[in-house]
Amino acid sequence: MSTSERKIIDLEQGWDFMQKGITKLKNILEGLPEPHFSSEDYIMLYTTIYTMCTQKPPHNYSQQLYDKYKEVFEEYIQSTVLPSLREKHDEFMLRELVKRWANHKIMVGWLCRFFRYLETSIVARRSLPPLNEVGLTCFYDWVYKELNGKVRDAVISIIDQEREGEQIDRTLLKNVLDIFVEIGMGKMDHYENDFESAMLKDTSAYYSQKASNWILEDSCPDYMLKVEECLKREKDRVAQYLHSSSEPKLLEKVQHELLSVYANQLLQKEHSGCHALLRDGKVEDLSRMFRLFSKIPEGLDPVSSIFKQVSYWLSRLEDAASTKMDFVQKVIELHDKYLSYVNDCFQNHTLFHRALKESFEVFCNKVVAGSWSTELLATFSDANILIAMEVNQLGYCSLRDAKVNSAETANAELTTEAKLESAKADNQKLRDLVKLANQEKEALADKSKAGGGGQEAQGGET
Repeated sequence: MSTSERKIIDLEQGWDFMQKGITKLKNILEGLPEPHFSSEDYIMLYTTIYTMCTQKPPHNYSQQLYDKYKEVFEEYIQSTVLPSLREKHDEFMLRELVKRWANHKIMVGWLCRFFRYLETSIVARRSLPPLNEVGLTCFYDWVYKELNGKVRDAVISIIDQEREGEQIDRTLLKNVLDIFVEIGMGKMDHYENDFESAMLKDTSAYYSQKASNWILEDSCPDYMLKVEECLKREKDRVAQYLHSSSEPKLLEKVQHELLSVYANQLLQKEHSGCHALLRDGKVEDLSRMFRLFSKIPEGLDPVSSIFKQVSYWLSRLEDAASTKMDFVQKVIELHDKYLSYVNDCFQNHTLFHRALKESFEVFCNKVVAGSWSTELLATFSDANILIAMEVNQLGYCSLRDAKVNSAETANAELTTEAKLESAKADNQKLRDLVKLANQEKEALADKSKAGGGGQEAQGGET
């Protein structure tokens, strides 16, 4: 049969010839012994469709061939594909599904070539669905609708097995989940509605159960290590077989169940919570705490609230110090310690700068051992006027505390300039405290008007 003959091909005759090519294609897909299509085979099949679509009425069979194109897929799916899937379960069903979907796409590709002229003769003119879409829709209507629930449950079950430490076939899951994406033909509706929503719900239930046990069994550092590892593994699952759009939703579920739900209980663990980590200088654990809680809504608020309780340790220094000078030295050391937490563990976050500032404001505006804290700092410096001025600049002290009685400690023979130089030389540690605190002040952009007024008052006193 050639294009030069141009004899009329009736529908039955032409379709019988096409059926031979279609049967050969099916046999190849089923792995039966069959030679591959030659160029001549392809030309003859294409020419048959072309001729039947270009004949004059009543021998133009474009619409009939378009309908039969769809019937080919429906017949093959019902007679071969569905029976092979229905007899298998769990992972075996998934493997068969991947195979059948791959074969179906090959079949669509070849039949689109054979029937290509239909795209010109009828599809474009009558605004019908393209041949490729018709072929994929048949799989959706007959296979996907029936099996997507079973497939979803099987995939989620395997994911939970992996979470429990079992080895799984990640490539298989990737290929299965690609079907949920590809069946949408450019849209994510089927992946999101038919798989992802159920997977996220299962994820919440899984980690809720884990968290309820871990919070009772583990210390705060150990619990955070588990959370960090879980988040890492879920990210890896996205990279290996889940769609990339699932990552933020998946991590949010994990963070909510493991961190948000148990935040207060975790942070306030008596012997290992945030308070204990600050006390014991557990820099690595505090850094991990910041990384984890900074990812959840308002997660840093309870951490900063506990951090602000540095005022508790300041109040205990009075009892621990043997002398007033010892007390001031310990205050400086405590400030340095907590400022290093802000810089090194909490990434200079404004929330913790503010918490540290407010804690030392409380300290600097209280009476310790019968003296204002500002007076102790000034006495310790042996240059009380200078330090009173600088302490006020910190924004830690109220104006009423700025005036310090310096009669006992000021050296009347020294000029003001000499006093300043003496203070710089003898009290470097305290000046470091002043300098660091001023840096806090700049970071917060919170210049204290009271501090400025206090500075002017001290200048007048001098």
